[in-house]
Amino acid sequence: MSTVTARPGPKRELLTLAIFALAILTMPIWLAPIGAGYPDILQKFAIFGIFAIGFNILFGFAGYLSFGHAAFLGAGSYAAVWAFKLFSLNAVFAIVFAIAVAGIFSLVIGYVSLRRSGIYFSILTLAFAQMSYNLAYSVLTPITNGETGLQLSGGDPRVLDRALFVTTSRLQPPDLFGIALQGWSGFYFCAVLLVIAFYVSMRIRHSAFGLTLLAIKSNQRRMGFTGFSAKPYLLTAFVISGMYAGLAGALLATTDPLAGADRMQWTASGEVVLMTILGGVGTLLGPVIGAALIKYLEQIFSSFNEALLHRTFDFLPGAADDVVTAIFAPFVGEGWQLTLGLMFMAIVIFLPGGIMEGVRRIAGASRRQRTGSSAAAREVGRRIPAE
Repeated sequence: MSTVTARPGPKRELLTLAIFALAILTMPIWLAPIGAGYPDILQKFAIFGIFAIGFNILFGFAGYLSFGHAAFLGAGSYAAVWAFKLFSLNAVFAIVFAIAVAGIFSLVIGYVSLRRSGIYFSILTLAFAQMSYNLAYSVLTPITNGETGLQLSGGDPRVLDRALFVTTSRLQPPDLFGIALQGWSGFYFCAVLLVIAFYVSMRIRHSAFGLTLLAIKSNQRRMGFTGFSAKPYLLTAFVISGMYAGLAGALLATTDPLAGADRMQWTASGEVVLMTILGGVGTLLGPVIGAALIKYLEQIFSSFNEALLHRTFDFLPGAADDVVTAIFAPFVGEGWQLTLGLMFMAIVIFLPGGIMEGVRRIAGASRRQRTGSSAAAREVGRRIPAE
C-alpha cells in the first residue's frame, strides 16, 4: 500500500534537483572508469531515463501497469523524423511535434484501455502496442516505410528551413539552432532534458494531482465509494506518461535520424517495465538508475568476451584462470541477458522495492548506528563523575 507523504519544502526540492543535475552532467567523468564514458552510450542512458520516468508516473504513482508504452516511443520517433522531413532539421520543432502526436495517440489508447483495470488494462495496452507495431511494419508503409524504416532524404521539403533560407543537405544531422546534436553536444542536450523531465516528475509527485494518484493506487475502490471519479486523473497520468515516451522517441530520432517499427515491439515495452522495477517503482530516482543499469548491461557488458575475462583474471594460477573464466563466460557477451535475469530475480526476492529500497536500508542502518553511538556516548558521559 502506498504512503501519501507531505510535500517537502522548496529548498529541499531545489537541493534534490541540484544534486541530480550535477550527477547527470558529470556522468562522463564518473562513468568513465567502468567503460561508459562515451557520448553515444550516455545519450542512451539519458533518453531511456526520460522514458522510464514517464512510465513511472503511470505505474509508480497511479499503480497502472502498461505493457504497451513502446507504441508512444515509436510514435514519437516517427513524428520527429517526419518533422525533420517536412518542417526543419531544428530539433525543437521535431520534439514539440513528437510530444503532441504521442499525447494525442496516448489519449485515444488511454481512453479505451482505462475502461478496465488490473491485468485487463495491461493486456489492452499490450494489444494496442502490437497493433501499432503491425500497422507500422506493414499496413502504413507509405507513412512508416515499413521494415526499412523512415529516414531523411535529399528531396525532403523542409519548408521552414527553406523559408528561413537555412541551407541543409541530405547528410546533415539534426541540430539545435545550428549546433549539431551529435557526440557530446547531443549528450548534453539529452541530459538537460532529462533533468527537466526529472524536475517535472518531482513536481507532479508532490502536487495535489500526484497525491491523488497515490491515493488511487492505495485504494481506488474506497475512493469510488465516496463518489470520487478516478478516470480523469488516470487518463491525465496516462497522457503525461505517453508524452514522456514521445519525447524519448523524438530524442532517439534526433541522435540517430531513423525511425523503425522495432521501437514499438513488445520487448521495448517490457524493457521499460524492468527498468522501473529494478530501480524502484514509485520512487523519483529509481527509474533513472534502472534505465542506466539495463543500458549499461546491453551496451557495455554485452561486449565482454573470454579474452577480456582472461586478462581480468590473469593474476590467478594458470588452471584457476581457465576455471574462473569458464564459470563467468556464459554470463557476459551474448549471455548478458542471463545476468539481467538473475539480477532481476535477486532484486524481486530480496529488495521488492528495487535498488532504491537497498539505498534506504543502508541509509537507515547508518542513521541507527550513528544514533546508537551518540546514545552510548551520552550514557558514558553520565556515568563519569564530574571532577
